[in-house]
Amino acid sequence: MVTERKPLKRVLLKLSGEALKGKHAFGVDYEYVGHLADEILELTTTTNAELGIVIGGGNYIRGGQQGDIDRAVGDYMGMLGTMINSMALQAVFEAKGMQTRVVSALEIKEIAESYIRRRAIRHLEKKRIVIFACGTGNPFFTTDTAAALRGAEIGAEAILKGTNVDGVYSDDPRKNPDAKLYHTITFSEALERHLKVMDATALALCRENNTPIIVFNMNKPGNIRKAIEGQIIGTYVGGE
Repeated sequence: MVTERKPLKRVLLKLSGEALKGKHAFGVDYEYVGHLADEILELTTTTNAELGIVIGGGNYIRGGQQGDIDRAVGDYMGMLGTMINSMALQAVFEAKGMQTRVVSALEIKEIAESYIRRRAIRHLEKKRIVIFACGTGNPFFTTDTAAALRGAEIGAEAILKGTNVDGVYSDDPRKNPDAKLYHTITFSEALERHLKVMDATALALCRENNTPIIVFNMNKPGNIRKAIEGQIIGTYVGGE
């Protein structure tokens, strides 16, 4: 059994919009974001880690699930939700002294830089936290796929996916107490078993670019650091 892995230098953290709700039913719980910022501040000041973040927008609106609204329009609405979340993260991070850049797949030049791969990488090299907003900039793609794409583009050593459970299970552990936690699983197994790691497009992209995914519980303080240090937590998705 693997007891540790090599430490990671450059990672892409994927957060759901729902996570930012914290104790609220809607919007952003700034107390929760403050705790997240404290954890990331400690991480960035005591390690050499380079951190990119992709955030969803489900705490405001979920693209493609807006009733009779055209799917493409709903997805663009969802992208704007991710921009609101990105700005909230940036504001809290910078209030705590962290240099942060929001880069957008949609051109919204008054509030964010337009995404340019080489510029984003340069920000990371300068130890700035880079928040990738507005998904891929295209409808019909999720923010999971955006994380897989940006992770590949910036050369991330892994994608860290924060969830509300301890990893990837054979079934929903909140409904089935007998659900099995997978400690390690391949991309192909995740796809074949339809496990809720990421959507199929994102998984296929990670497999093609050999970008492993570490799925872990965001509600346990210190887990981001543990994953970056190579400690065994959650579920490791990778390889064949």
